[in-house]
Amino acid sequence: MKTWAFILLMGTVCSLSFGSLYGPPDSCKGRCNEKYNPEDVCHCNSKCKTHQNCCEDYKTYCGQGNTDEKEMGGFSSSDDAINNEELQQASEQLYQSDHNRAQESDIILNKQHVASNTKDQEDQSPEPLFKYVNEKKLFSKPTYASFIKLLDNYHKKVGTEEEFTADQLKEQDNFLQEIMKTEVMKELYNFFHNKNRYDTESEFVADLKMMWFGLYSRGNDEGDSSGFEHVFTGEVKKGKVSGFHNWIRFYILEKQGVINYLSYNYDGPWTSYPDVLGMQFNWDGFYKEVGTSFIGSSPEFEFGLYSLCFIARPGKVCRLKIGGYDLGIQTYTWDKSTYGNGKKYIATAYVVSP
Repeated sequence: MKTWAFILLMGTVCSLSFGSLYGPPDSCKGRCNEKYNPEDVCHCNSKCKTHQNCCEDYKTYCGQGNTDEKEMGGFSSSDDAINNEELQQASEQLYQSDHNRAQESDIILNKQHVASNTKDQEDQSPEPLFKYVNEKKLFSKPTYASFIKLLDNYHKKVGTEEEFTADQLKEQDNFLQEIMKTEVMKELYNFFHNKNRYDTESEFVADLKMMWFGLYSRGNDEGDSSGFEHVFTGEVKKGKVSGFHNWIRFYILEKQGVINYLSYNYDGPWTSYPDVLGMQFNWDGFYKEVGTSFIGSSPEFEFGLYSLCFIARPGKVCRLKIGGYDLGIQTYTWDKSTYGNGKKYIATAYVVSP
């Protein structure tokens, strides 16, 4: 038992009151900028926001202007604060920088039936969702090509351990290298660098690789899932589709006859790409009740936008703007295992109504 916890216990036994000096182990009271200890349930140092492991009252006790805040080297807690206006500006900048997104002539959709009840699995859209995609133009782009190579590297059923070959691990690195060449991801890195979240681009890329591609277990086996697999390729758990929020993956499987599009229940306000569509579909016999996806966005835009929200607002709804319209992104952290100094993996990320 740690010293301060022991003092608390003895204080109770001896009828002493230490409550004014020490808070519970999940509080930052009296702990601002203390040295990192992996045994702590949450943290209160200047890097805890970066590592997504701050105590819930971190801002209360260690925020700017609080007497409990101390400068002990590193960044102060206010250096990396990101407000909602900055998030909206950042997301709009990513949208403006997405030069690889589809143009209106590159994709033709056939949306068909609007579902009023998403629990109804009846197929009321006899035709495929995608009538046309300009594969030659879009899929030859380096970020698209490297992204597509990742899609067949996973077992879709939760509980089946993922084992990557050396070539598949190289494909992960290649994808990250390609997207980091784009203006979208350079803008994203500069944003977080200016907010003191990352010192170097290599540190940023290494963290992206872990939070997205690092393996954890959603079932009984070790390493059967990751944020990337869940969000971009989709999984099957307890007989239902889980995750699966990517239009490129959807299009490829629909073209192969593996996905049967049923209906849609949400169509975003955008008149060009990227657009947002909420869909119902069957994947190899497994049902997806509601699945929102960007349509026509580049891989780097989706990856970047979800990363923006996960790093800035982990486990919360992130309020953004793209193309002048409001957009919400919900992220969730994986809380059963961590990497590095207690950092959280991505459990999921998807579009929600503004």
